Amino acid sequence: MNMAQNVGSADKIIRIVVGALLIILASMGTIGWWGWVGVVPIATALMGWCPAYTLLGVKTCSPSNLSDPSGQ
Repeated sequence: MNMAQNVGSADKIIRIVVGALLIILASMGTIGWWGWVGVVPIATALMGWCPAYTLLGVKTCSPSNLSDPSGQ
């Protein structure tokens, strides 16, 4: 499995903000339990890799930031 970085800086910020907002709203009871899905965008932002982007062939990071975790 190729886990090369495919999430850019602006995308990471958006994912963290949206994920945190969903988790906060779920913990306050404003939205249902489904709000805990906010963990997913936070995790993908922290990893810098999104499996959906891999399937769709999308990369939001700049070409200079593309890296292969295997070091190749």
